[in-house]
Amino acid sequence: MPQNPDFAELESRGAYFHGAEEFLKPEWASNFAIAMDAQPTLATTPNTGIPAFLTTLVDPTIITILFSPNKAAKIFGEVRKGDWTAQTALFPIVEYTGEVSSYGDWNNNGRTGLNTDFPNYQAYLYQIIMEYGELEMARAGLARIQWAAELNKAAVVILNKYQNYTYFFGVNGLRNWGLLTDPNLSAPLTPSTKAAGGVTWFTSGGAPNATANEVYNDIIALYGQVVAQAGGWVEIDMENPMVLAMSPGIMTALTFTNTFGITVRGMLKESYPNLRVESAVQYGKVTASNPQGVAAGNQLQLIAENVGGQDTGYCAFNEKLRTHKIVVEMSAYKQKATQGSWGSIIRQPFAIASMLGV
Repeated sequence: MPQNPDFAELESRGAYFHGAEEFLKPEWASNFAIAMDAQPTLATTPNTGIPAFLTTLVDPTIITILFSPNKAAKIFGEVRKGDWTAQTALFPIVEYTGEVSSYGDWNNNGRTGLNTDFPNYQAYLYQIIMEYGELEMARAGLARIQWAAELNKAAVVILNKYQNYTYFFGVNGLRNWGLLTDPNLSAPLTPSTKAAGGVTWFTSGGAPNATANEVYNDIIALYGQVVAQAGGWVEIDMENPMVLAMSPGIMTALTFTNTFGITVRGMLKESYPNLRVESAVQYGKVTASNPQGVAAGNQLQLIAENVGGQDTGYCAFNEKLRTHKIVVEMSAYKQKATQGSWGSIIRQPFAIASMLGV
């Protein structure tokens, strides 16, 4: 069949209909009965295209849910004591005693002595189990998730989160205490009454409730408490390396500025050059979003890191991570991981002061 002459005209105007032989006759334009053997109804379910999963992208980058940082070891330091077989640890204490006497060539008076004590702590050994099946891993692989590897990461994260918890709160029922719960610590101070009312640094709505000088004076009171607890028997001065620990929420109070344009942080740096400030959610008030906080309110803690050449204390563990053998079942696998904690070993409790209710 000769090509319709209209095609040449259309091509000269830039419109091409490759493979077309003829235009639809005008009289057929609305006469659907002439359709090429078309069935009056569909035999298949009407749809809008291909299955949706064929156009769905699974990003290969895994996004993990974030947890609050583990800060106890950064605040108080961390050491290993013993191994996973150890259940009790003794920490020898030696106190010097003695008396002098008037000198005489034949005098045999005067003596020295020692008094010893052995306070003890108990370790808490805990575990977690990873379980995964072959079909489970295969299906997760379709979503580009390395199921077994992610379970291993989860085990490490959860173990370390619990260990951090023991460093702050210890383990109930054992001689295992935390940085906030050791019975040898002195009772917390109460913050000073603020000009705006109350004792807190912020209102319940989050607005500032204290001036820069009021915040600074509360921290000075903590330092004064540490010095008073030392009783002059050991020297704690403003040059001592110290840690000021608080919750992230109230840490913003350190940016309050006085009438001279100096922030609380600046005043602290000037007065205590070796002071470092750390934050941890465990110092914050208990809320629905912060179940590991302090029930009575926001807490501050000032720690002189070492006194008289001895560390004030440290967080301690007996086993950081021990992975046990993989148990192979018919179409699944299991593996146990173990960790152990002594809590926080506070050797010189007088070097720590707290304030509750800021």
